Amino acid sequence: MAEEILNMTATTFENPSQSNGTMDVFPINYSEKHIAELIHEIRRKVFVLEQHIDPMIEFDTFENESQHYLAYVKNVPAGTARWRHTDEGVKLERFSVLKEYRNSGLGRMLVNRVLCDVKLLGKKVYLNAQTTTVRFYEKAGFKVVGELFYEANIPHFKMELVTS
Repeated sequence: MAEEILNMTATTFENPSQSNGTMDVFPINYSEKHIAELIHEIRRKVFVLEQHIDPMIEFDTFENESQHYLAYVKNVPAGTARWRHTDEGVKLERFSVLKEYRNSGLGRMLVNRVLCDVKLLGKKVYLNAQTTTVRFYEKAGFKVVGELFYEANIPHFKMELVTS
């Protein structure tokens, strides 16, 4: 696993709040079974166990058509995200960071890496944010566009990336 990590293109960030802690984000190949298992384990902990989302909703038919990312802290898988093409543009989804790594800057790094990649596509970028994460995404350049709605029994707002 460590060799695979070294062979991927990464975004590296030294986080001063962690002693000597290096964080990396990699776009990954979801079709590799062991990589998909890492992603599923993170999302299972965050969405299924913590937020009580039905696994049938969490793990959907868009897995294989999405570009997935894994975020690591000291070579330990700690976060994940994905994006996919839709009729509306590029939809960012499934951002999750394990509880013990939250508020470390890893989530911001994950969002920034995904945005760096999808901005190159020249399409509208949007996401559905849980109400508790709206401020987080606003700081990344998103704005709320629409009314409150529920997805998996959790309140959300649709948000779009503001383009200058």
